[in-house]
Amino acid sequence: MSRNDAIIDYIRELLAPLGAISARKMFGGYGVYHDSMMIALVAEGILYLKTDEETRPQFAAAGCTPCIFESKGKTIEMSYWSAPEEAMDSAPAMTPWARLAYAAAVRKANAKPAPKARKRKAA
Repeated sequence: MSRNDAIIDYIRELLAPLGAISARKMFGGYGVYHDSMMIALVAEGILYLKTDEETRPQFAAAGCTPCIFESKGKTIEMSYWSAPEEAMDSAPAMTPWARLAYAAAVRKANAKPAPKARKRKAA
């Protein structure tokens, strides 16, 4: 078993109270899914949970940090934040944070897309 497989197996254990959890390799890390929605990602061995405007303050208050990467000379902050350290110790400690991540993913999926700008025709 590789180190990455062990990390994913442990994350599945932590998130098990939510129900079925799957993981897919992506961008050098893993996307973590529940109920067909990406609720977390694993990058460089760190678990990042999905956040939104409603849940981000709770993650910030717990000392969590956003997943940040560089692309084309720009720093990009993702809507995934590290899990609190204490939540990594057990499934009961992780469950409230996992539920917040799932709720953020559901809100994102149900959000209405922004209207597209219309092009004006030349007269």
